[in-house]
Amino acid sequence: MNPYQTLRSVLRFRPIETDPIRRRLARTASVEDLRRIARRRLPGGVFDYIDGAAEDERTLAANQAAFASVTFRPRVLRGVGAIDTASTLLGRPLAYPLVLAPTGFTRIADPQGELAVARAAQRAGLPYTLSTLSTRSIEEVRAVSDGRLWFQVYAWRDRALIKEMIDRAAAADYEALVLTVDTAVLGRRERDVRRGFSLPPAIGLGTLVDGALHPGWTLAFARSEPIRFANVVGREVGDGAAPVTLSDYVNKQFDPGLSWADVDWLRSNWSGPIVIKGVQTTEDALLAVDAGVTAIVLSNHGGRQLDGAPAALSLVSPVADAVGGRIEIICDGGVRRGSDIVKVLAAGATAAMAGRAYLYGLGAAGEAGVNQVLEWFRADIVRTMNLLGVPAVSDLNRSLVNLPPDWRAAA
Repeated sequence: MNPYQTLRSVLRFRPIETDPIRRRLARTASVEDLRRIARRRLPGGVFDYIDGAAEDERTLAANQAAFASVTFRPRVLRGVGAIDTASTLLGRPLAYPLVLAPTGFTRIADPQGELAVARAAQRAGLPYTLSTLSTRSIEEVRAVSDGRLWFQVYAWRDRALIKEMIDRAAAADYEALVLTVDTAVLGRRERDVRRGFSLPPAIGLGTLVDGALHPGWTLAFARSEPIRFANVVGREVGDGAAPVTLSDYVNKQFDPGLSWADVDWLRSNWSGPIVIKGVQTTEDALLAVDAGVTAIVLSNHGGRQLDGAPAALSLVSPVADAVGGRIEIICDGGVRRGSDIVKVLAAGATAAMAGRAYLYGLGAAGEAGVNQVLEWFRADIVRTMNLLGVPAVSDLNRSLVNLPPDWRAAA
């Protein structure tokens, strides 16, 4: 073989990809890669709204650090064949144990917003939770998805408005209500404060400069219909037609007097499952059991509320021990890989919940980016379970992980 033939035998050229989104995704291998792309593509205020958290962002960092502090105990020579990632939640099947978390104002990441996320979730066989403060309405999201949809509610001062929204969710065949209980007031999100960020982004000199530096986002934003709080359009509470600081809006419209009695009121107006999101102690987990709700979400709102709140993963094992299987447990906060989902399940939860991870995908590459995240998660779970020697999600337990010893006492 002459040198030319030798060189020709080893040369490999990738086909030229003309689609910019596929080309962008071809350079990614992780959620962190998508985060970096989203940071480049989105205006600074928009990215910081998605990426940021309260005050010094210690709880945000703690959520991810908690996953790093848990190590695996892989078993070998277990004769593992096919891996079964399927499980159930609220009595219905899941392709794998993940729920897509509610995120407000999703259209600032991509014009399709919640519609893109709902389609991706259905495709992946996962539930999607629509936020009260969504930018696509209850009905619009159901129109594009035949999948499992949950509806997240806040404690508005206007109870008639809550009743109207949950009636609409019932009429649109939403499966469950998710009551968020950790927003008596809005956390101090200092990235937003420094930027003077409002929803929708107000047009000023800084915005114009930032928009010129991010022309793809700016053009899409300008071509799309106005962004509104779609579920309250035209109501007296305000729908975001004029730029509003989120902290002012929440502190004016949401009821800080929310109590367990309101859970009873919610049940009297909703016949399906009720999930309480924002539980952060074993005491409140036990009160949720007594209240008869179907599931709880151990969550610190992604570190966006009380800085110094416990990492969500650290609560799983003590809460699981305390409730003794009487209620389903979902862990929300810091999930960036399918291996994180495996750790959540091994610690004792029923499922994980993730929000920022898919928002990075949405901001980086639209619906295709969300698809990519959910495909990675499933592939990660399969690979991790193979390496652990575990054939089915139902076989995951604490014998497969090393949990920090102080977690049991902390909750």
